[in-house]
Amino acid sequence: MSNLLKIDNIEKYYGSRSGLTKAINNISFEVSKGEFVAIMGSSGSGKTTLLNCISTIDRVTSGHIYMNGVDIYENIALSLSIQDKGYQEIDKLIKDTAKKLGITHILNKYPYQMSGGEKQRVASARAIITEPKLILADEPTGALDSKSSKMLLDSFNYLNDELKATILMVTHDAFTASYAKRVIFIKDGEIFNEIIRGEKTRKEFFDEIINVVTLLGGDLNDAL
Repeated sequence: MSNLLKIDNIEKYYGSRSGLTKAINNISFEVSKGEFVAIMGSSGSGKTTLLNCISTIDRVTSGHIYMNGVDIYENIALSLSIQDKGYQEIDKLIKDTAKKLGITHILNKYPYQMSGGEKQRVASARAIITEPKLILADEPTGALDSKSSKMLLDSFNYLNDELKATILMVTHDAFTASYAKRVIFIKDGEIFNEIIRGEKTRKEFFDEIINVVTLLGGDLNDAL
């Protein structure tokens, strides 16, 4: 598989010269097209800052982030372009995407009439309807019960397996991370470890994730 995303020796500082905080310390990794990668770490580990830099919400202090070989900060304006699609094409895209995610029955509902899981799947539909190269998810199951979490993660698996969507997901939860194909662990702004699911079952991968969390020194114990 070819690389879609390349994180190249990035660092991120906050504060002034008299009081700098280093949120990300020299992180590098790559994500191939069609991969489903989870990033795990405790609160304050730098995982959300990393995702914010990739999504261009925030900007790195040093280093580079490349999408298809192009530095994303040289290419920000592309995300502001408006797609010129007609009503019929939009309607078809909506119905097709809703069918894939199993939410056709709620298309005419108002948000207050939907469950938490339905709202999350609508958010997923909104994310994929324009066929993005990369889907970024920050704690996607954080506010959901176990049933809704599983429904959303099953949707992510469908997007990844059937539609070949590339997903980069930040989470502190081992169960959520076990749905990914690769997990990168971050501690104190640095990459601590990385594991690949390969041919393992999701349960076997979950157990391996728990083992790494234990090596982290229990930083995530409160979250599991």
